[in-house]
Amino acid sequence: MGLFSIFSKEKKKSLDKGLEKTKTSLFGKITKSIAGKSKIDDIVLDDLEEILVSSDVGVDTTLKIIERIEARVSKDKYLGTSELNRMLKEEIADLLSENENPKLKDFNFPKQKQPYVIMVVGVNGVGKTTTIGKLAHQFKQAGKNVVLGASDTFRAAAVEQLKIWAGRVGVPIVEQGMNADPASVAYDALESGVAQDADVVIIDTAGRLHNKVNLMNELGKIKRVMQKVLPDAPHEILLVLDASTGQNAIEQARQFTAATEVNALALTKLDGTAKGGVVIGISEQFKVPVKYIGLGEKMEDLQVFDRNEFVDSLFSK
Repeated sequence: MGLFSIFSKEKKKSLDKGLEKTKTSLFGKITKSIAGKSKIDDIVLDDLEEILVSSDVGVDTTLKIIERIEARVSKDKYLGTSELNRMLKEEIADLLSENENPKLKDFNFPKQKQPYVIMVVGVNGVGKTTTIGKLAHQFKQAGKNVVLGASDTFRAAAVEQLKIWAGRVGVPIVEQGMNADPASVAYDALESGVAQDADVVIIDTAGRLHNKVNLMNELGKIKRVMQKVLPDAPHEILLVLDASTGQNAIEQARQFTAATEVNALALTKLDGTAKGGVVIGISEQFKVPVKYIGLGEKMEDLQVFDRNEFVDSLFSK
């Protein structure tokens, strides 16, 4: 058995375990709703709609899924409740495929001429700093040189937390302490990354400023200053969201996608919630691909999101 096979099995095991609460809640409700029914009718679809909404898939996304299933049932009259899970699985996979991003599909990517720059955004408490640490670990495990930039200089503990993670993972960090200019830190981090021939530079940013205008201005300034070093930086603006907060995560996505050009999502704490449907709803509603999912405390529990693996795990018996 090759190393890849071992890692793949471990990844699947972690994914299955992490989605257990969502799967149990979602399919327990679906099984109960169709018990004793042989055909997919309006009552079954109304029940399914309610179940998906309660799983934080979101109203708009749920309606889109229901409409697609209705169209299939209308076309193929013989479809029964036994086929509902298969149709639901296929429609969810199709929705997720519409927002896929082919860039850096894995932690192990070909060497590039310049560092790949990830600017990480999100409110305090969603697991932003932990996600950065886990990302750094995964990239390093894949043989990549990583530099961290501590541009969240507004919160006392933020720089110290990132320094702890840098030490734990064994990667260099660029920091100027609390109350330093965030854009200046980002500039120095990119210069350091270029000088060290880094493969990845990950920039932390403030989780909360006084209002959305301040947030937009600060993130915009960081981007402009980084572009003095690398004109196309940042290559990825990664929004970190806590999946367990359900609708609150959707509201945060709304605010951050309005404030900056978010092009990737990380959903954390999926293992501690039955609200895993939020992964589907947020990706579809904001047309931003989910790139990483957090499934536990260990460094290896941050995975690159694979829609097929996710849907297979969600619908596995």
